[in-house]
Amino acid sequence: MRVPGLQVILFLLPAVLPGNAAEAQQAPAVVVVPAKVMDLRESADFTGRLVAIQKVDIRARVSGFLESINFSEGQKVTAGTLLYKVEDGTYAAAVREIEGSIQAAEAQLNLAVIERDRSVRLLASNTAPQSQVDIAKAQVQKAEADLVRLNGTKAQAELNLSYTRITAPFDGIVGLTAVNVGALVGPEAGALTTLTRLDPIYAEFSVATAMFLTYREQVRQGKVSAGANVQIILPNGTVYPPKGTINFVSSNVSQGTDTVTVRAEFPNPDGLLLDGTLVRVMLEQSDKQEVLAVPQEAVQRDQQGPFVMVVGPDSKVELRRVDISRSTRGESVVASGLKEGENVITDGVGKVRPGMVVDAASATGG
Repeated sequence: MRVPGLQVILFLLPAVLPGNAAEAQQAPAVVVVPAKVMDLRESADFTGRLVAIQKVDIRARVSGFLESINFSEGQKVTAGTLLYKVEDGTYAAAVREIEGSIQAAEAQLNLAVIERDRSVRLLASNTAPQSQVDIAKAQVQKAEADLVRLNGTKAQAELNLSYTRITAPFDGIVGLTAVNVGALVGPEAGALTTLTRLDPIYAEFSVATAMFLTYREQVRQGKVSAGANVQIILPNGTVYPPKGTINFVSSNVSQGTDTVTVRAEFPNPDGLLLDGTLVRVMLEQSDKQEVLAVPQEAVQRDQQGPFVMVVGPDSKVELRRVDISRSTRGESVVASGLKEGENVITDGVGKVRPGMVVDAASATGG
């Protein structure tokens, strides 16, 4: 006689055997990482812009036709390099004319001195009146004054002549030229080109006033150091290797953005950093700051706040409430609630609950 449902019972029987029951209750696998003390300094990122340390428009200071252009656009030049040459014939002639006038004035002064001395001798022998001596002395003073005036005019003429040679005021890179040889240039003609100095270069960025004041207070209390390491991230995501130095903090707050302008200086010997580039500026506390930290993915949150799942020596899971002071570089800084060396679950936390026994494996394979 066949027993109804016997085949079904025989089919289900292996699932309830002791060996299979143990498999059904097999401990879930999780990945753990020990809480570690590490150097996690205070840091912050800002949006900044590179600004050339020197940048000027090169202009003509005297009028004339452009005789030559003595540079290649984009060329690096040193201070004093001749950039443009303006025809100088008129200005050189003006200098020579004034030199002739000076020679005539010197001769007139010599004659006035002779006349004065002769009048003084005649006065001593009572053969000339005092008025003649006074007039002679006045003539000497007038000749001296004329000579001073002419020397001043000569200095101005020589200065104008020197302005026909337009030179680089500092080391830098020359931009595009706005004029060609033969063009009439002068003070009203506008900029002929630009000269930019890129080494070193500035990075200017704005810091929220509240953050700036908090930082100042932390420095005053000795919680953080006053010094800071400064680096920039370029638009392509690469970190510029040389570190910068903060050399300016604005003494006023921008009312439009409620921020304080800060400036850092960076070496740029190869000209990799260009004027006007938008960059990210990273500030990091210069002194080491040893803190207890765990990976950010180990920290969970609920209505009561942050917590981590700790795996004890007996492989049991414990829910541990922690106080997280800050997060940086993928790590969460633990102010309280955890000790160094305690293992926290970073992968598989969704499969466990407090009191459960787990099969824990180290994230480093240990």
